[in-house]
Amino acid sequence: MRIYTKKGDAGQTRLLFGGQVSKTDIRTDAYGSTDEAVSAMGLARALSQDTRVKEILLRVQREMFTVGAELATTPGKHDQLKSSFSAVTTEMVEQAERDIDELDSQIDLPNSFIIPGASAASGALDVARTTLRRAERRVVALSEEQPFENPEVLRYLNRLSDLLFMLARYEDRSMPFERLTGEKA
Repeated sequence: MRIYTKKGDAGQTRLLFGGQVSKTDIRTDAYGSTDEAVSAMGLARALSQDTRVKEILLRVQREMFTVGAELATTPGKHDQLKSSFSAVTTEMVEQAERDIDELDSQIDLPNSFIIPGASAASGALDVARTTLRRAERRVVALSEEQPFENPEVLRYLNRLSDLLFMLARYEDRSMPFERLTGEKA
């Protein structure tokens, strides 16, 4: 089997469970942006030395493939998606909230802006967070154009960007204030 199919050479791509759209379609842009975020999380995971950060990121990367599948499924095909794959759930949102609370209990956030890049891993996490925020904006635009069957997708993406913020701060939890903010204490 070859990795290339040549089916997208004319600028079209297939969606899950049928349908074909332009590679510039808002739906393609939305799930493509989530794919970018998954890759940015992979870089952050590779750079992190913290076992807890790596565990959370790996779980979230797997969950983001579920998000991508939902986004690559047109309205009316959601039941078919749920019978073939998993869907984004309330439990996924709640787990992200538990992770945020756990991390928050273990760090002291400064009372000023945090400058990304105190470490390579936290810098990569902040790139993943901002990439995910862009993906979230694309998903909102998609949901405004084509109403979503699963409101948990937007809730999950919103919560996940908060989780990535906290993971970056957790990654640098032992760094001095000046290194995090660029200011003198």
